[in-house]
Amino acid sequence: MRPKKYRSYRGEIGRIAENLLERNFIAQRPNQKWVTDVTEFKVAQQKLYLSPVMDLYNSEIVAYEIARRPGYELVGNMLEKALSSLGKEPKLVIHSDQGWHYQQRQYREKLEQRGVKQSMSRKELPG
Repeated sequence: MRPKKYRSYRGEIGRIAENLLERNFIAQRPNQKWVTDVTEFKVAQQKLYLSPVMDLYNSEIVAYEIARRPGYELVGNMLEKALSSLGKEPKLVIHSDQGWHYQQRQYREKLEQRGVKQSMSRKELPG
């Protein structure tokens, strides 16, 4: 079984968050840099969607959510679980692609409320 890259890009290029990581995927301490994405895969002829968040310090999966549909709840529930593990004033960056889930107002507001900085990869333009 090979996971399939779930394509969730919708919206304007580079309008939500800067690319704060700039491909520097090395963290000096836990809860400094997290990365997240949505992956689609099949189990018993049924599509499932996985939304994990990984700490780049030790590659630990901080939280994850699995769903049969790639709705916002998939990412929103994962984010709630992940943020509940943080202390106060986390000094954390969470990095993703520019998928529509990560552009949602409620996602950005949850990060802002916890003092977490959002980082997004740039969408590569066809060339």
